[in-house]
Amino acid sequence: MGCNFYTLRGKHIGKRSAAGLYCWDCGVPLNREGESGVHKSHADNCTHKGLLSNYCCLSLKKCPKCGNKPKKEDFSNSAVGRELGFNKEPFAKKTGVASCSSFSWAMRPTRAKKLLFVKDEYGRKYSGKTFIEEILAECPIQFYDLIGQEFC
Repeated sequence: MGCNFYTLRGKHIGKRSAAGLYCWDCGVPLNREGESGVHKSHADNCTHKGLLSNYCCLSLKKCPKCGNKPKKEDFSNSAVGRELGFNKEPFAKKTGVASCSSFSWAMRPTRAKKLLFVKDEYGRKYSGKTFIEEILAECPIQFYDLIGQEFC
């Protein structure tokens, strides 16, 4: 699940994807493999209860730094809900242990920060400021290894 973002001329900026639980206070993903494991497929070994389960085989039950446990979330306020179109809450950085998104850059961030407007794959337009300050605020995990490559 994810949403691609583009310049108004159609150049790919990158992709936002739901990335599981994250301690927003400590800056730590609740994944046994850390940031590098948030998008790994583990379906063969996983016994989790579904998309919004707080506990699956790679998930930690609490933050390893502060010990906080995940907040209850559903499609109306989670990263998964955002990607599926059910989360209509304003974009915002969260607190405590809650779901997060990652952003995989296709364009250098320094170039993207100069854009006046961007659009998502559904045609919704955002100011460059909204993209950087609000949409990316929900993406504490960012990947830079695909810059310059085509992906979706």
